[in-house]
Amino acid sequence: MANLLTLLFYVEMIVASGFSLGASGLNMNYYLLSCPLADLIVKNTVNRALQNDPTLAAGLVRMHFHDCFIEGCDGSVLIDSTKDNTAEKDSPANLSLRGYEVIDDIKEALENQCPGVVSCADILAMAARDAVFFAGGPVYDIPKGRKDGTRSKIEDTINLPAPIFNASQLIKVFGQRGFSAKDMVALSGAHTLGVARCSSFKQRLTPLDPSLDSQFAKTLSKTCSAGDSAEQPFDSTRNDFDNLYFNALVSNNGVLTSDQTLYTTPQTRNIVNSYAMNQALFFLDFQQAMVKMSKLDVKEGSKAEVRKNCHKIN
Repeated sequence: MANLLTLLFYVEMIVASGFSLGASGLNMNYYLLSCPLADLIVKNTVNRALQNDPTLAAGLVRMHFHDCFIEGCDGSVLIDSTKDNTAEKDSPANLSLRGYEVIDDIKEALENQCPGVVSCADILAMAARDAVFFAGGPVYDIPKGRKDGTRSKIEDTINLPAPIFNASQLIKVFGQRGFSAKDMVALSGAHTLGVARCSSFKQRLTPLDPSLDSQFAKTLSKTCSAGDSAEQPFDSTRNDFDNLYFNALVSNNGVLTSDQTLYTTPQTRNIVNSYAMNQALFFLDFQQAMVKMSKLDVKEGSKAEVRKNCHKIN
């Protein structure tokens, strides 16, 4: 009788909270019955990880983006290479990705709680969401129910936006994935977290990029004097999610070509200005764009699975 009452309680909770399957098969309450502590486990694990290393917030957000932009949000970026296949994670564009150990810790905790239920793709999407929150960014939720893909190939990563892209190229490549120019600028605001390596921006120094502030150019040159792997924060608060990234662009202190081009291009300049002046507006547009991105090409059916180990196909 007690079990029946518990089941009825959860059913009422589902109805009350508007449980519904979208066109993608995703919904906010996907794990309410099958793994009700899933969200809490993800949040607690991410929180502990960021308390130990705040720089992992940038890593988790970036990893989610690199996952979704290639073959959709299917956890394919987590798969290890084998002797027969070089996976996405070993692409030059992905070698600097960080946070795999956080995803592994979450997966282990969830497998102990509810084996074979929560996909690696969902874990990555939820971890990025929580990383934004714990770094001081907007609170938002994402629908769940993604399945894990079974394809991860290095050649697919050619479709990732490059740090040398100009605004027209960025608008085009994001547009091919269904994003507007505003979505693209809002998502670029994730660069408020983290750093870029010298190898990604040194081409702006010789010859000097005219869109680069002369004093900031000296800062970048000093960074690069330590070698290609030397790191330059995108803004002055590398571990805080705020709008200072956009203020940096207005001051011509964008680190990458793909950053500063958002301000030098008329089509996107007003969006940058509005986010620089209004952090709440940036937060609103960012959370909407992140939810939209988390739904890209969601896998379902016989070609997808819930991996037992995020690093390899079942």
